Amino acid sequence: MASPVWLHFLTLLASFSIMKDSDFSFCNAEPTDGFVPLQLSDANLELQKPYNVPLADRYSYVNGVHRLWVYSTDKPFKAGSPTDPRTEIRIKGYDYSSGIWQFEGYVFVPSGTSGTSIMQVHRADGEKPATDLMLMIFNGELRFYSGEVVESNFYDRWVRVNVVHDVDANKLTTFINGVKKLEVDGKGTSDFYFKCGVYAQHDDSYYMESRWRDIKIYKKDG
Repeated sequence: MASPVWLHFLTLLASFSIMKDSDFSFCNAEPTDGFVPLQLSDANLELQKPYNVPLADRYSYVNGVHRLWVYSTDKPFKAGSPTDPRTEIRIKGYDYSSGIWQFEGYVFVPSGTSGTSIMQVHRADGEKPATDLMLMIFNGELRFYSGEVVESNFYDRWVRVNVVHDVDANKLTTFINGVKKLEVDGKGTSDFYFKCGVYAQHDDSYYMESRWRDIKIYKKDG
């Protein structure tokens, strides 16, 4: 029969194991927990590219991967626009002005791409500022706009990106590979939508590219 000392030790060990299991579950909570995935089809993916070139010259879709690229010398997405060159996917059909929404996608940025936005939370009202969040690439770092570093060593690997927008709380939270890396305030109420791809900013490389797969949109249940 086990001695009282050993029984006490085994009881403490069991309690510790239960606590660690609970902690492990909490620490590994998914960004998408409590969210409902929304149906996303080709009709929800609007392609924007330089207006004077065919889509196939700036975009491909092979084996589930959206490849989007642009050159710093390209035209804007429509004639007369003062904006910089872009090749982007604009999520349609899920514009929102309240509630808690989430974008998810896996992105690959090849080395050399720099000075470009790869993901946006865009305002649909046409007023300035045009975005509440931009995730940009500068010399292999993912940055919030061109400032705070969100993730280093971003080149040449697949990275899971989740962006949660709590409109009512005016908060935007970015997760990289399931880990919370950034939380910022929004810029007030509007109609919003998500975008991803490449959109030249400043100090941009001549060639810019990002690849996206498994793009999903979620909404908070209830």
